Amino acid sequence: MIIDFHTHMKLTKKVTFSLDYFRNSIEEARANGLTAITLTEHFNTLRFTDMYDALDKEYTYQGDHYDVDGFKVFSGMEIDVAEGGHILFVGNMRAIREIREQLNGHEVEGQFISLENLFRLGESYELLKTGAHPFRESNPLHHVSAELLQQFDSFDMNGKDLYKYGVDTMSEQVLKFGAQFGVPVVGGSDTHHPMQFGCVVNHLDAECSTVAELKHCIQQGKSRIEISPCLTTKVKAANMIKKMLKANLEPGAVLN
Repeated sequence: MIIDFHTHMKLTKKVTFSLDYFRNSIEEARANGLTAITLTEHFNTLRFTDMYDALDKEYTYQGDHYDVDGFKVFSGMEIDVAEGGHILFVGNMRAIREIREQLNGHEVEGQFISLENLFRLGESYELLKTGAHPFRESNPLHHVSAELLQQFDSFDMNGKDLYKYGVDTMSEQVLKFGAQFGVPVVGGSDTHHPMQFGCVVNHLDAECSTVAELKHCIQQGKSRIEISPCLTTKVKAANMIKKMLKANLEPGAVLN
């Protein structure tokens, strides 16, 4: 199983979810050798639930994922916390919807939920909890208490950060960070544009259908990160295209 643990299906938070954009993204992911992703769209994106409402109508949901013509899309979201970091929750659709509803009123800076309270919200659900881009200057996690850091199931070796800070520097930094707290590291492209798929992927030794199975693979060391030799080209191209498209987008626009 080849999976990306950090993906987005909207170019920006301000656009409306598009099934066509989703389908094009999945085809690009498939063309880059992926067989699965965790869909971790921002929880405070425009009309978050529209995305999952559309996928519910279009695809079969089994285990903890959508079956997109044999390609697995695990349900999740990316959550801002008061400490400044971003947290990836991946779980059953019921869990994701219920947690998202409990985050109403916490969507903007100054009102973000604390990491401790977010973990408390997730206690009754089977979740894969990943600390996203822990060393990104704008949204770090490395400053959080050890007690909280040890509650993560994984840390994110992030495609954007590998590009910005250097593959060798950032990969070594995140791996040492994970080892320090006994937390495994997984790779996530952090793509908002299909061009970025494949910049970093994970090879799992098992074919997983549930979040519990994903967690087992990660915790048992049955997951291997592969960084593409084309990472710089992929991320740079995706950033350039995203910037050009954003310049002409109106709030609520639909991308195909």
